[in-house]
Amino acid sequence: MKLENAVLGIELGSTRIKAVLVDEDFVPVASGSHEWENRLVNGIWTYTMEDIRGGIRAAYADLKRDVKEKFGVTLTTCAAMGGSAMMHGYLPFDRDGRQLAEFRTWRNTVTGEAAAILTDLFGFNIPQRWSIAHLYQAILNGEGHVGDIARLTTLAGYIHYELTGLHVMGVGEASGMLPIDSGVNDFDEAMVQAFDAVSKQPWKLRDILPKVLSAGENAGFLTEEGARFLDPEGDLRPGIPVAPCEGDAGTGMAATNSVRVRTGNVSAGTSDFAMIVTDQKLGVHREIDMVTTPDGTPVAMVHCNNCTSDINAWVNLFAEFSALMGVPVRKGELYTRLFQAALEGDADCGGLMSFNYYSGEGVTDLDEGRPVFARMQNANMTLPNFMRTHLLSALATLKIGLDILTQEEKVPIEKLYAHGGFFKTPEVGQRMLSAAVGAPVSVMETAGEGGPYGMALLAAYMVNREAQESLADYLDRKVFANAKSSTIMADTSDVAGFAVFLSRYRKALPLERKAAEVL
Repeated sequence: MKLENAVLGIELGSTRIKAVLVDEDFVPVASGSHEWENRLVNGIWTYTMEDIRGGIRAAYADLKRDVKEKFGVTLTTCAAMGGSAMMHGYLPFDRDGRQLAEFRTWRNTVTGEAAAILTDLFGFNIPQRWSIAHLYQAILNGEGHVGDIARLTTLAGYIHYELTGLHVMGVGEASGMLPIDSGVNDFDEAMVQAFDAVSKQPWKLRDILPKVLSAGENAGFLTEEGARFLDPEGDLRPGIPVAPCEGDAGTGMAATNSVRVRTGNVSAGTSDFAMIVTDQKLGVHREIDMVTTPDGTPVAMVHCNNCTSDINAWVNLFAEFSALMGVPVRKGELYTRLFQAALEGDADCGGLMSFNYYSGEGVTDLDEGRPVFARMQNANMTLPNFMRTHLLSALATLKIGLDILTQEEKVPIEKLYAHGGFFKTPEVGQRMLSAAVGAPVSVMETAGEGGPYGMALLAAYMVNREAQESLADYLDRKVFANAKSSTIMADTSDVAGFAVFLSRYRKALPLERKAAEVL
């Protein structure tokens, strides 16, 4: 493999930072990763700057080791690179580059007042996790740092700034800061002016927001400082072209070839979200976010803060039990066996109920979460039903949001591509999602690489596309023309069983709300 022809994608996800090196045939040839976890500090979900810097360096160092072991060479350069991260959140800096407040992640549900005011002001749904909601809530709270903000960004934008020295951002990531006008692929100017009119700050919004770029545009070059930021050992050379940074939603769309109108994908890990690319004008719904693809096409997004965290907690409990019994099981095998057991459960989970809410959930209007497991006295309490309950619970809130799209807005869902840890065990996650949406679900062979693979594809598009070649055409013709995938359509009994489970889930939501009050 020629390193100078490879492309590098890095993504900072909620629980793992991963770097993937992709060759000229779009095949992942090396990877590195680092596990991390958010912290709840003074009521705010956050990662420290030490977490961020140390984590991305650890993931890159792991990639370097993998390249050395596989190819016997030191990773020093590549054709292009790009960084991505979990979307949204709040990272303000002053004119000297000092961080003014803790990084407030997408997981926080502390901006309800601001989100409601801005939704009314803009006539456009502004979710609590969006950067503009965090900014306005800080203004409403009277936080002293707000007047000193010179640069407001997201985690992906921060990484890009460290790599290139440029305050720029891909349009898909930018669409999670402030609404985008897809006619010009830039922040909506009328909303910018409306915000400035009510914010009454010494700065104008345009002065502190990043410049918006579309997929395919050059977003700078790796600087000497950026190379040392990523590789303190000093082997990485500056000068590498860097693609516009994107969020995990945009990289997921690229990784699943879901950027063309009427395509869609679901990403399911710590959080889960569905992205349906649409050319329909939709009404304003609190449960539906309007973002964009990496090239600016409107996307209807159903985002849920909670997906696999509660599943992970139960798997850890089962791991402790197996160790206690003197038969420790590798975690990966344990996940596989438990997920497979769910296929043997009753279609409606036999009367068991679970709420996977580690944090608040905007779709169901909960500011705080408490994981809850409950059952009727005569429920069929089996391991398959127990696991199936947690898998269906992980998808229930997503389904509530998608029902608004399909039933109220008449947006068709004919097929979905899926990626993320929820789908790592073959067939199981696919079948459960298919039962939820009542449509076929496909998983590509490269789905396990997920977001960083999608970011690498966006970097490749920047340096290799032909003149006037759209991102959708590039992915169709060059990347995924011969891609292998598996498609599953759930049985009618599974679809009916999910509907019964969801009906019980909706009726039991007051139980989750009360748990947040009393626990």
